[in-house]
Amino acid sequence: MKLIKYCTGVIFAAVSLLISCNELDLAPTNKFTDLNYWTSEAKASSVLSMAYSQMFGSNYFFANERLSDNLYEGRGSTNEKIITSGQADAALGRFSSEWNDCYGGIKTCHTLLDNIDRVPGMDESLKERMKAEARFIRASLFFRLACHYGDVPLFDYSVTQSEANTIARSPKADVVDFVRTELNEIVGSLPTRQEYSDADRGRISKAAVMTLLARTCLYENDYANVALICEKIINGDYGRYELFPSYEGLFLPDNEYNSEVILDMGYVLNLRTWGEFYDAIPLSVGGRVSGFSPTQELVDDYVMRNGKGIREAGSLYDEDNPYDNRDPRFALTVVYHGYTWVKGSTSSTIYIKPGTDPNTLTKLDEYAGPGQNSTGTGYYLRKYFDPEAPDGIAAGLNLILMRYADILLMYAEAKNELGQMSEEVWDQTIRLIRQRAGFSDASALDYPGAAGLQNIIRRERRCELAIEGLRLFDIRRWKTIETVMNGHPHGARFAAGNTEYIVLDERRFDPERDYLFAIPQSERDINRNLTQNLKY
Repeated sequence: MKLIKYCTGVIFAAVSLLISCNELDLAPTNKFTDLNYWTSEAKASSVLSMAYSQMFGSNYFFANERLSDNLYEGRGSTNEKIITSGQADAALGRFSSEWNDCYGGIKTCHTLLDNIDRVPGMDESLKERMKAEARFIRASLFFRLACHYGDVPLFDYSVTQSEANTIARSPKADVVDFVRTELNEIVGSLPTRQEYSDADRGRISKAAVMTLLARTCLYENDYANVALICEKIINGDYGRYELFPSYEGLFLPDNEYNSEVILDMGYVLNLRTWGEFYDAIPLSVGGRVSGFSPTQELVDDYVMRNGKGIREAGSLYDEDNPYDNRDPRFALTVVYHGYTWVKGSTSSTIYIKPGTDPNTLTKLDEYAGPGQNSTGTGYYLRKYFDPEAPDGIAAGLNLILMRYADILLMYAEAKNELGQMSEEVWDQTIRLIRQRAGFSDASALDYPGAAGLQNIIRRERRCELAIEGLRLFDIRRWKTIETVMNGHPHGARFAAGNTEYIVLDERRFDPERDYLFAIPQSERDINRNLTQNLKY
C-alpha cells in the first residue's frame, strides 16, 4: 500500500502539525480541528497513515517475544529483563511507553473520525472505508491496552483536557465488549483483500477484522466463537487465503503481501525500516551484539521429522547431534552451532560451541559466557532476517501481524478444546501446516488420535509462530506462564567444557501481579482517579 508503506518524513511532518501525544494528554490541542487542514482527501489519508504507523511497531513486536520463554536477553538490564526477573515497578519505562503509544494512536484515530466529514467533495464510500480503518486501529489499540493493563480508560471521542486528567478506568470486560461491537459494526464497510487494488495492498480488510475478533475470543478461552469465526475465514466468507507454499519464503521481501498474509506492518528500505535484528544475528555476518537469543526450551519443542518430541520413545533424537532430523522450521528460525548461513550467493559456517572456530583471531560467534557480545544461549536468530538489508540491518521487510496459518491453528485448538477434533479437522489444519513446513513422514502427518492432542497443538503453535510476538499471549491464556516464566531458562550444552546446558538468569512470575502491567506512575501522578493493579 503505497500511501501507508511509504510513510516518509513529509507525511509525518504534516501530521505533526495536528497531533500531539505527550504522556496521557488525551485531549486534542486547538490545531486538531483546524479548518484549514481538512481540505482534501490526501490530507485525510495522511492522518490515517499516521494511525496505521501507530497501530504497532517492530519494537513491541520483538519485545513481546522477549517477555516469553522463547527468547532470553543476555546483555544489560532492559525493561523486558526487569519484567521477567520480577523486579518491575510502576515507574518502568515499558509500562509508560506502551500506554502512551496506544493512547497516542487512539488520539490520531479520533482526529480523523472527528474531522473527515469536513473534507469537501470526498467520495462517500471511500470516506466510510477510511472511518472503518480508523475504528479498527482504535479497537486494536484498546484491545492491546486491555490485554496488558486490564481495566483502562475507555472513550470513543476526543476528550477534553479536564476529562483526560480525571477519567477513570473502565472494566476490562467493557473494553473488550466495545472492541467486539466495533469490529462487528465495521466489517461490512471494508473490502476483502481481493477487492483492494494493488495500490492499496496492506490495508485493513474484512479478514483482518474477523481475525482480531477471533483473538478477542481466544484470549478468553471462548472456543465456541473462535471455531465459528475461524471456520468462516477458512470457508472464504471474508476473502480467499491459503498457506504460502514455502515457510522460508513467507518471510522474505520478494513474497510480501502473499496469499497467507492477512495483515502486516509495512516497511521499505531507506524510508521506513526496523533494526532489531542488528542484535539478534551472528556477529560474523553483520550482527552488532547478541541482545536476545532463543532459549533451549524453544529449541527442545521442535519435534523430529517423524513428528515425535525429542523425549518420546522412537524419536531417534541424538543428544550428541541434537540438530539433525528436526522439524524443518527449526533451521529456518534458529541459528545453531555448525549452521550454514546463506545470504545471496555467499555462505559461511557459524561456529558457536566454544573452541571450535578455526579462525583463532576472531571467534566472534562462539559462546563466551554471560554478558558477552556473543550469544547468551548458544543460539542466534534467522527467521525475519532481511537479506536485502544493508550493513547495520536497517530492514525493509514487512512484519506479519496476522496470517492464515494462525487461523488454522486457532481453529484446531478450538475444535480440540470443544471435544470436536477429528481426522478431518486435523487434515485441514495441522497436516496442511506440517506439509507446507516440509514434513513428509506419515507419522508426522497422519492424525495421531485423541491422546496428547492438546500438547501437540500447543507445541505446533509455538514452533509455527515462533518469534512473531504471539507466544506471550498464549502462555498467559493457558496459565502456563506461571511455570515457564518461573525458574532458570537454559541455553545449549556449552557450559562446563561443553558437557552441561547453560543455566541462565532466574525468571520470576507472581501470579497475583504479573498477568498485568502496572498502570504507569507518571499517569497516576496526573490523574488521581486511575487506580493501580494489584501488588504494584
